Amino acid sequence: MTFKNKKILVTGGNGMIGKRLVELLKHEGADVRVADLPEYNLTKKTDCKEACDGVDMVFHLAGIKGSPQRCMEEPASFSVPMIQFNANMIEAAYNAGVEWFLYTSSVGVYHPTEVFVEDDVWKGFPSKNDWYGGWAKRMGELQCEAYQEQNNHRNVSIVRPANVYGEYDNFDTKNAMVIPSLIRKAHENEFLSVWGDGSPIRDFIYAGDVAKGMLHMVKNEVTEPVNLGSGDGVSIKAVSYTHLRAH
Repeated sequence: MTFKNKKILVTGGNGMIGKRLVELLKHEGADVRVADLPEYNLTKKTDCKEACDGVDMVFHLAGIKGSPQRCMEEPASFSVPMIQFNANMIEAAYNAGVEWFLYTSSVGVYHPTEVFVEDDVWKGFPSKNDWYGGWAKRMGELQCEAYQEQNNHRNVSIVRPANVYGEYDNFDTKNAMVIPSLIRKAHENEFLSVWGDGSPIRDFIYAGDVAKGMLHMVKNEVTEPVNLGSGDGVSIKAVSYTHLRAH
């Protein structure tokens, strides 16, 4: 699969991973279109149809990002829009006859365990911390599978990134994920508090590496879901200590 001279849509292209992906695609010679708020409201079918008009491929990165606490406090604000724009984008891409569709899922779809194995995703339920977002992402995967089964068209890649960090992240300490939240607190000389006791182990991956993984998936026409992570587990306590020493 080549990207040169292809018209490619990137939803969420102004986000942390999206910006890196757009840069890589342009370097590959692609003609890139970005679909993001406020120009495109992907919960509306008409906007999704317009975004997909004339494109060869779709990288669907759009999502709703926030801390586990915010997800638990505002579950409808997280899950409902994701289910809506996933369904709309998958349908619009299929109706537009795109050559390839990449869907961005999450390791939040897994049941808590030491090692996430791709084939085990349906053997348990998402973590209570990722309950609503995890199910919304799972439904997106299932929607992709449904279109493939019904139309016998294996042209979908599914990626499940681990905990992503990088430039352009959300640094609001009230609802940011752990790394950007700690960076902001350290920068402003605040007390480095974390949610819980700091013992949970997480796999963190840089946004640029996720973008490279996405390109690899589509270039090689990989149709089985793939986890994207560093492969190394780090405790939240260790991440906090690293930020404290760096500051």
